[in-house]
Amino acid sequence: MPSPPPLSERLMRGAIRTLGGMPHWAQRIIAGKPVEVDGQQLATEVQMALRILNRLPGNDFTQLPLAEARAQIDAEARIFGGTHDVAEVTDFVIPTRAGTVGARRYANTPDARTRGTVLYFHGGGWVVGSLESADSACRFIAAESGLEVIAVDYRLAPEHPFPAGLEDAIDAYRWARAERPGGRIAVAGDSAGGNLSAAICIATRDDETGAPDYQLLFFPVTDLATKHRSYELFSEGYFLTEAHMDWYHEHYLPTEGAEAAAHNPLVSPLLAPEDSLTGLPPAHVAVSGFDVLRDEGLAYAERLRAAGVPVTVQLVEGHIHAFVNATGVGKLSSRALAESVSYLGRGLSS
Repeated sequence: MPSPPPLSERLMRGAIRTLGGMPHWAQRIIAGKPVEVDGQQLATEVQMALRILNRLPGNDFTQLPLAEARAQIDAEARIFGGTHDVAEVTDFVIPTRAGTVGARRYANTPDARTRGTVLYFHGGGWVVGSLESADSACRFIAAESGLEVIAVDYRLAPEHPFPAGLEDAIDAYRWARAERPGGRIAVAGDSAGGNLSAAICIATRDDETGAPDYQLLFFPVTDLATKHRSYELFSEGYFLTEAHMDWYHEHYLPTEGAEAAAHNPLVSPLLAPEDSLTGLPPAHVAVSGFDVLRDEGLAYAERLRAAGVPVTVQLVEGHIHAFVNATGVGKLSSRALAESVSYLGRGLSS
């Protein structure tokens, strides 16, 4: 949810917390008439925030220079994300074929590493987002699950178009396998990070040490070649817009051969041949009801299931894109993320 640049982060964060803590009847007055689309109703607390934020100037980061757009996304994450205490937070670097990438480790219990490791890849359309924008979600996962969480600061486009960020993600996973021999390892991520997590599983399935043990995909991008029906239903007004996705598409894919790249299964996992999906790790796919990416996320879950992959699906009907980054607002985001984490914990321990 974008924040208006004229207000300080502290003031905006306080205002959002106050609104989120108001009784339902008061939120409904601010939100206005209930919004229903495709047989589902937008949650009152979400509609209230959208009604306010969509009317504020300066909330479209795609109109800003890249450095400012990235700074705004990080600021939004701090404003809307919850505060979750974690015993240990450490920054370090992971070696990759191109050099190194930054990483951040979260551990809330002394035996977090032995319980299992979650590699987390932030969202942001492969263009924006960072360790900062993923911080709240990673803290929540570490605190809720007791697992070790490692966020990976992969390279971003357009400076580093596909496949640079994916190569970093794959290398980070292979590093974790080498550093955690015999340990249980999951990949997780939201939006573009969900895309990278899915692609890692496909790319490493035939590795000698194997693919990840579990994949947790939050509203993943799974098809950059086709706009599914949810694009038409939620093209604007629900935080992530069709125009945002077009901007991401333009920045992420190489200038030459963009159409061919969009059909690459490591860009669009939904288009992967069935034999590429067979034998992939169990998955939990969580999607938001009011999201342009809803239908392709659900479609990918069905493709995995058809290939014999154990899959659980979570449709958060009343919410919008990026609910994992909004646990500081109201109750719905925290409940939805906690449900996802419960699947992760069971899946990684089974």
